[in-house]
Amino acid sequence: MINHRIGFGYDVHQLAEGEELWLGGIKIDHTKGAVGHSDADVLIHVICDALLGAANLRDIGYHFADTDPQYKGIDSKILLKEVMKMIRDKGYEVGNVDTTIAAQQPKINPHIDIMKETLSQVMNTPVEDISIKATTTEKLGFVGRQEGIEAYAVVLIYKVPES
Repeated sequence: MINHRIGFGYDVHQLAEGEELWLGGIKIDHTKGAVGHSDADVLIHVICDALLGAANLRDIGYHFADTDPQYKGIDSKILLKEVMKMIRDKGYEVGNVDTTIAAQQPKINPHIDIMKETLSQVMNTPVEDISIKATTTEKLGFVGRQEGIEAYAVVLIYKVPES
């Protein structure tokens, strides 16, 4: 019997002028960027949380505290690589990742293919197993006012049979 587990992730970051906007491991040119202790890549953060949750390994803040100076400004791709090592050390592999980014601006769709390629390389997972979708909030709420950006992720992991 194969052991399947599902994990869910949610994250939000404030947007501010003078900050860089990193999403899915790539830098996107925009007038505002995400504020955070690391590079504030909201998409990678939700994937990490979903993977950690699926493997019952708590959450990203538990492993990479925003009070720890070693993570100040860190590239979130490094965190994702470490999370992948953690779940693989527990005997799991990724089945698929399904994500949604909510942002009024910038438009995300032109960047999805390169984000998927980048995440595929970081995670050592086939690109066809990574889904990234984008939506606006129709100018409603903090996302609609361009005060913040949010993302959601669901992952399926499965126990690799021992040989």
